[in-house]
Amino acid sequence: MQVTVTIDRPMGSFHPQHKNLYYPINYGYIEGIIGGDGEYQDAYVIGVDIPLSHFTGKVIAIIHRFNDNEDKWVIAPISKTYTKKEIEQYVYFQEQFFEYEIEMMISHF
Repeated sequence: MQVTVTIDRPMGSFHPQHKNLYYPINYGYIEGIIGGDGEYQDAYVIGVDIPLSHFTGKVIAIIHRFNDNEDKWVIAPISKTYTKKEIEQYVYFQEQFFEYEIEMMISHF
């Protein structure tokens, strides 16, 4: 599935409430899709090495948090693929604080 992410925490920024949480990747939300917290679906953008304001790519994985009420989607450029281990390395900066599993999505693009 292809989606557009509005980046509200670009690569190189800090979490607005947790000032010590640095974002080494772009992070944002997908308008029109509601997540488990009642807000727009949150998404990590991997495979892009510059800060962004928007990004269109494919959903390659879903991170299911067991001790939180929302999942996180992982979005990547259409031309790139990643292993579960690579995804985990990208998102560890934030997911280390949660119990989770990564569900890989099968792409037909």
